[in-house]
Amino acid sequence: MQTVTIPTRMDAVQPPIVAVIGDLIRQVPGTISLGQGVVHYGPPPAALDVAREAIANPDTHAYQDGVGLRALIGAIEDKLARDNGIDVARGTGVMVTAGANMAFVHAVLAVTGVGDEVIVPVPFYFNHEMAIQMAGCTAVRVPTDDRYQLDVDAMRAAVTPRTRAIVTVTPNNPTGAVYPEASLRAVSALCRERGLYHISDEVYEYFTYGAARHVSPASFDGAAAHTISLFSLSKAYGFAGWRIGYMAYPASLGDAIAKVQDTVLVCPPVLSQIAAVAAMEVGPTYCRRHLAPLAEIHDIVARELRALEPLCTVPPADGAFYCFIRVNAAADPMQIAERLIREFRVAVIPGTAFGVTDGCYFRVAYGALQKDTVAEGIGRLVTGLRALLG
Repeated sequence: MQTVTIPTRMDAVQPPIVAVIGDLIRQVPGTISLGQGVVHYGPPPAALDVAREAIANPDTHAYQDGVGLRALIGAIEDKLARDNGIDVARGTGVMVTAGANMAFVHAVLAVTGVGDEVIVPVPFYFNHEMAIQMAGCTAVRVPTDDRYQLDVDAMRAAVTPRTRAIVTVTPNNPTGAVYPEASLRAVSALCRERGLYHISDEVYEYFTYGAARHVSPASFDGAAAHTISLFSLSKAYGFAGWRIGYMAYPASLGDAIAKVQDTVLVCPPVLSQIAAVAAMEVGPTYCRRHLAPLAEIHDIVARELRALEPLCTVPPADGAFYCFIRVNAAADPMQIAERLIREFRVAVIPGTAFGVTDGCYFRVAYGALQKDTVAEGIGRLVTGLRALLG
C-alpha cells in the first residue's frame, strides 16, 4: 500500500533535541552528559516514605479531582504566599499539572486562537516554541542583549494585533540569566497596557547564586489579572520523573484551563501528588541545602569555560544550572555537538535548538554533576572545543 504524506502543523516543530542527543550518547558508552537539565539528587526521604504507604490505599488508584488533591493545592497556596508574594484569594486559580511543560501548554491553549502570536525572548526554552507551534500559533522571536537580558523595547516593537502573550523564563533556561525586578516590571506593565498575558516560567526559582534574587511578576500590584505563573517540583525537589508541576493563573481562565486538563490528563498522577505534599512540607530548605555545593560547581564551570576565551564568550549565569556559551569560530553547532560526543565523550546541546541561528552556541548543563565529576566533564568539553575549533 502506498504511503500518503499529509502536511500538518507538526512539520514545523523541531524534533525534541534532548532525545536526539540522548540517542547519540547511547551510541558512545562513557559519555558525560552536560545536556539534559536535571539535578543530581532525588526526592526527600519523607516523600518516598509517604508514597510507599499510599500504594496500599485504594483511593490512590482511582481518579481524583482534576485540579489536584486538596492537600497539595493547599500546600501550593501557602507556598505561593510565602515564597512568591502571590495571594490566591485575590482572584488567582491554582492547578496541579504533570510538570511545568504541561502547564505551559495549558496556558497557550487557554489564551490563544489559531494564527495568534506569542512573544519569546531568544534564546528560548525549546519546548515553549514547540508548544506554541503545536497550538497553531507563531512564536515571535525577540532578541536579548549580549548578557541575555530582556530588551523590553524590542518586545514592545514586536507586539501586533495578533499578539496574545509574552513569555519570560527566570532564572533562565538555557542561559542561566536572572532577570532583575525592573525588567520584569517593565514586561508586566507592557502586558497590562496592551491587554496581553504574561506567561512567567519560574521553574528554577530557588536556583540563584551570589547577589541574584528571584522575583515573581504576579506579586506586582495589579499584575495577577494578566499573569500566568508556572512552577515545578522537578528541579527543587528532585522530582523530574514524578511529573508534578503547577500553575497560578487569573481565575477568569479557569474554565478554559479545566477543559485542557480534563482532555489531556483527566487528573494529575495521584501517587506523585501524595509524594509532592510531603516534599512541600519539607519545604525549600531541601533544595537550599544542595545550593552551596551546586554554587561551587557553578564557579568551577564558569572558571574553566572562561579559560577558553577568546575562543569562547561566556556571559554571566547567576541562576538555574546552565551556561550558554558562544564559540567565536565558524562552525555548525550540531556537527560539533556530534563530534564532541563521538570523539571526546561529552554532550552539550547546540544553540540552534534554542532559536539562536547566527553563530555557534551551546548550552552547558551542570545540575547533574558533582565535585568528583565536574572536572572531568568540563575538562572533556574544554579539550574538545580547543581541538575542534581552536
